[in-house]
Order: sequence, then C-alpha cells, then structure tokens
Amino acid sequence: MTAEQAGPAAGYRPGGGTAGGQAAAILRAVVSARTWLAVIHLLSGMVLGFASFMVVVIGLTVGVAGLVLLLAGVLVLLATLWLCWQFARAERARFALLAGVRIAEPPSPAVRPSGERRRWWLFTSAAVWRSLVYAVVRFPLGLVEGLLVSLWWAAAGALLASPAYYGLLPGGGAHLGGFWVRSPLAVTLAALAGLVLLLAAPPLTEVLVAGDAAVTRWLIGPGSQAGLTARIGELESSRARVVDAGEAERRRIERDLHDGAQQRLVSLAMDLGRARARFADDPDAAERIVAEAHEQAKLALSELRSLVRGVHPPVLSDRGLDAALSGLAALSPVPVTVQATVPERCPPSVEAIAYFVVAESLTNVAKHARASRAEVTVTRQGGALLVRVFDDGVGGADPRGQGLSGLADRVAGIDGQLSVTSPPGGPTVIEVTLLCGS
Repeated sequence: MTAEQAGPAAGYRPGGGTAGGQAAAILRAVVSARTWLAVIHLLSGMVLGFASFMVVVIGLTVGVAGLVLLLAGVLVLLATLWLCWQFARAERARFALLAGVRIAEPPSPAVRPSGERRRWWLFTSAAVWRSLVYAVVRFPLGLVEGLLVSLWWAAAGALLASPAYYGLLPGGGAHLGGFWVRSPLAVTLAALAGLVLLLAAPPLTEVLVAGDAAVTRWLIGPGSQAGLTARIGELESSRARVVDAGEAERRRIERDLHDGAQQRLVSLAMDLGRARARFADDPDAAERIVAEAHEQAKLALSELRSLVRGVHPPVLSDRGLDAALSGLAALSPVPVTVQATVPERCPPSVEAIAYFVVAESLTNVAKHARASRAEVTVTRQGGALLVRVFDDGVGGADPRGQGLSGLADRVAGIDGQLSVTSPPGGPTVIEVTLLCGS
C-alpha cells in the first residue's frame, strides 16, 4: 500500500452484508463530511484554477514582452515560474487536506542549487515547467469539474424539493428545466429523479476527485522516472533479501546434514565395522550390533526424508499444493484443518514458497503458540494465490523475529506480500499474497 492512495469522498462506502446496511451506507455518504470536503475541493479547484491561469497568462505575456528590456523580462518570468512552483506545493497540501489524497513531491536534485544558480534552476527544472503547465490546466479542468458537481447537486436538490413548492407557484405547478410540471404524478416522478441524482452524487464526486488526483499526480507528482527509480530500489532490496534467505537456507541444510544424517551414517559405519570384527568370535554380539545399525539406518533415512521435504517435497511436484499441505497437517502435533481451493496450479516457485510459509508457520505453532487447533486456507483469486494460517494460541508473534522476517524475505522475492496479526492473547493470523499469473 502506498501513501498516495486516494481517499476522496471516503464517506461513500456502500458496504454491509444486508440491503438495509447498504442503504444506510449510501444515505450516510450524502451527509458525510468527507463527501462535502470533496465537493469543496472541486469547487475551490475551479476558483484557484482561474487565479493561477490569470497569473500565468499575465506573467508570460509581460515577461516575454519585457525581454526587450532583458533584465525586466527575465525577472518577470522567474517570478512567474516561482509562483507556479509554490502553487504546486499549495495544491499538494489542498489535496491532502480536502480530498484525503497524498501526492508526493518531485524528487529533489542530488545537489541543491543556491543563489544565482537557484534562479536559473527555475528555468531548467522539468518539475517547475510541469507546475506551470498544471497552473494552466487547472482552470479548464477545475471549471469542468466544478460546474458538473455543482449542477448535479443543485439539480438533485431542486428536483427533490419540487413537491414543497409545487402548490405555491402560479397555476399550481413547478417550473423545472424550462417547462411547467402541473400534475402531481409528474411532480412525484421529478422528486424520485431528484432522489436518484442525490444518491448518485457521492460516487460521482468520488470519481471526479479520483480523476482530478490522477491528472495532478501526473503533472506535479514525483513523475514516472522517480517511480521507476523507486521500483528499481525496491527490486534491488528484494533481491538482496532473497540472496540472504537463500544463504541462510544453505547453512541450515549444511547444519542439518552435518548434525543429523551425517552423524548417524558415521555411527552406522562404525557399528557395521564392529559387527564385522565380531562375526567370527561372537556371532550373538555381532547380531545385536547389526540390529542397532539397522535402526540407525532407518533413522538416517527418516532424517534425510525430512530434510528433502523441507527443501522441496516430491509430493508437491507430483500431486500439487493441496496434497503437500495435507501431508504437513498430518505430521503436525497440533490439529490442523486444511482447505485448499486451487483449480489451476501456480508456477513451481510460487507453490514452493507457499509450502514453505505453511511449513514454517505450523512449526512455529507447534513450538511457541500453545494452540489447540490451526487452520490453513489456500485460495486462488485471479492471478494471486492467497495463503492464510490461523491458530488459537497465545499470540504475541513478532514479525521482526528471525523466522517471520525470513518468511517475509522469501515472499518479497517474488513480489509477494506477508502480513502478521498476532495480538497478545491471540489469535495469530498469517496472510500471504503471491502473484502467480492470470
């Protein structure tokens, strides 16, 4: 989630699980403070746009004409550009205050100019010239938006109030839109039309503010180059986290092999050597040693299977994510319910990360959560795989801990997102979104 997500007319949230709840949400949107702040934003944009347009037209006209007197013309042009730059800053503040839309400033130059260089920087900065274009565009854009929103709300109010003044006018009718409405049925239909317009006004206001914000962000926001730079930085950071996670996994595999299976295989070789030396002198002791060696071999095989399962279980490649997660649930000491709805398989790398997330989460549940049950839900919605792990344990899981931060690094490696909700006392919910194509 970015900090620039728009929140215009946030009062318009037609939610609720019932028709009554949706109707109440729509009615609340009509009187919502956020809706009327958005209306004020659109109307003020029309007024401010006229002022900025006049400043730019007069400033450019006088400045270009004054180039005959070089110094005077340059100073007027510099003042015009500076006013446009300040107007862009004021507009970003206005969007944040009235529309709830935060527009980031253009990136600052690596070396800040000062003194005389700063004056010439106004002539050479692309961001400054974009602010001048915005000061010109603001007037026609604000005029269209302001007239549309004001006429829409005014028409809704006039039509809705038509029954109140129907009988007060000469001839017992209402003059609406250039014609006389004389019958009660026509007035009733006009009032219903006004109600429809009134209920549609908040979403219309929201759409207008969203379009206004898009144009403004394009002209006086950080620009596409800054967005590309931020994206490159994010990918570099993500790649570094993936490399670190891969290195940590490699060290874990080496440690498990050295401390587990390798030690058992060494012990197995020594037992077989002892048995071989005693076959001639003490067959019974040799038989006991061989039996112990047999148990060591089975334990080594079990540890190797667990190690392979932790890297990439064969059942995941053969039968898919549902079967692999069911196997994890069967091995968990805490009762686990698995619900996997994945009609189409995702790429192997996505399935492997989803499996690892669930495996690590269930391991943490068994070790730390003191839970009585856990639930694993996997669904695919469009081009995203959604993984949710729930447990009713004591909560308090730290997303910055080594285990969960490692999960976040793995997920970020394929542009996924991980969120952890674990208040003290529980429950704990780990949600992961992985992109796997459409």
